[in-house]
Amino acid sequence: MPNSALNSLRRQPLAVVGFVLLAVFVLCGLAAPWIAPANPASIDLTHRLQSPSLAHWAGTDELGRDTLTRLLYGARISLAVSVTVVAVSLALGLAIGGLAGYLGGWIDTLLTTFAMNTFQALPGILLAIALAAFLGPGFLNLVLALAIGGWAGYARLVRAQVMATRDREYVDAARALGASGLRIFFRHILPNIVQPIMVQAAIGMAGVILAEATLSFLGLGIPSPAPSWGSMLNDARMHVFDSPHLVLFPALAVAGAVLGFNFLGDALRDRLDPRTRLELGL
Repeated sequence: MPNSALNSLRRQPLAVVGFVLLAVFVLCGLAAPWIAPANPASIDLTHRLQSPSLAHWAGTDELGRDTLTRLLYGARISLAVSVTVVAVSLALGLAIGGLAGYLGGWIDTLLTTFAMNTFQALPGILLAIALAAFLGPGFLNLVLALAIGGWAGYARLVRAQVMATRDREYVDAARALGASGLRIFFRHILPNIVQPIMVQAAIGMAGVILAEATLSFLGLGIPSPAPSWGSMLNDARMHVFDSPHLVLFPALAVAGAVLGFNFLGDALRDRLDPRTRLELGL
């Protein structure tokens, strides 16, 4: 490994920790059908509430289902939900924030005052809970509830970045050459604002995983018997004292995934910000 890369790793140890956590999280989610030791819905009442052992590395739940298997499949669900929600929220944010920032005027006032500010005035998790309760549990309803509650933050970030970029010399040159608004946005503006959006998306992944676990814990997320981390915590709350492993392992899984994305977002911010990169010597 080159010396510059080694120096970067020494100066950003949390980035290495975040990368390792995310690698484990993504690997578990993608490879769950092949590495899981059992069927996540297989019930075995004769071996219910067993402690961790060689047969069941993370123990079994109140129905005798293998906890490690359900954790692996839960990573698959959390990964799918987080990627989908961030993709939908980012698409809405790019469209609405890009229009508001590039066109300005009454369109900016309409979209910012009556759309972004309205949604940001409402607590995102409470709005997601209300929408999920109205729509009912399910993957698509969960994605819709979380995306509606989270798009405004991306839109405000995109709007601010577009407003700071739309009057640059290279944008004026493209406009003078007759380039269309869409071509100017996607060819000249978007590539220059993608860095802060990447940081926001990485941190947003962590928020989505936490929100999905919260909604599933409340019974408003992924319905049973799907092995969601939040529903596993909900099932385990009656066995906190007699089988604490049922709470410990899903909680550690949620914490590890959230920390991984937060560490990655911080590392991206430090790496992409010129002043921070200069201070760290990256």
